[in-house]
Amino acid sequence: MIYLRSFMLSSYIDRNPNIYPDHVFKHIAGETLFLNRITVLYGSNGSGKSTLLNLIANKLGMLGSEKMASFEYSEYVRRFLDWSRYQLGSDRHEEEIRQLPEGSRYIKSEDILYEIKKIQQEAVLREGILYEQRSKGMTQEQVSQYASSHEFKKKMGIIQYSQEKYSNGETSIQFFEEYLLPGKLYLLDEPETSLSPANQIRLAEQINELARFFDSQFIIASHSPIMLGTLQAKIYNLDRSPLQTAEWYELDNVRFFYQFFHKHKSLFE
Repeated sequence: MIYLRSFMLSSYIDRNPNIYPDHVFKHIAGETLFLNRITVLYGSNGSGKSTLLNLIANKLGMLGSEKMASFEYSEYVRRFLDWSRYQLGSDRHEEEIRQLPEGSRYIKSEDILYEIKKIQQEAVLREGILYEQRSKGMTQEQVSQYASSHEFKKKMGIIQYSQEKYSNGETSIQFFEEYLLPGKLYLLDEPETSLSPANQIRLAEQINELARFFDSQFIIASHSPIMLGTLQAKIYNLDRSPLQTAEWYELDNVRFFYQFFHKHKSLFE
């Protein structure tokens, strides 16, 4: 299922080189991304891939979107958002959908690291669980009652136990297994954070399966060769102007790894 069919970046770029987010996207201003079931935004540090994810999340009003800049730049952010455009996909009857599926969300690498930190610190863990309940619509009174309940204490115990049992990478995998559900749109910012190569493949295959068989759509910011090589994705190279797609093995970061291992080829023979 394609929930978000396309996203067009604002064509207006302020002449002032310090204006955010104009200066981030000046090399691809006015370009349109045509999105597949899995679309990857690739680019070097500073290419704007994470900013673009957050821009899309803000434009769509998605859960997990965050304020893009300080008050100093709010006027320019609003202008950029206003000038950016998107087109939603169609349902099974070929009629354009009017809204994203409930539960669609933007998941940042910081969210994953916070989940790990939450497990590692009881106070942060407690606040994290209660915050999660508030975000689901509980009133403050209901949250207070929940905090003294057996259910809450049981959940605390389970997560604290997992702290001793699982590594950061395994905790990240658990996070994705819990939060990535069928029939949603997900924006993922560097989901490979803390994951070993084997777990990166495991996550990428989970994403492939959700997209192919369970009507989920993903837009992912990543420069991991393992993720890029495993995901069945359309890849946009944000390091190039005009905006263009590429095969995973053509990307600079992937070729850097290839050249590194090729240089040391004799050590593996």
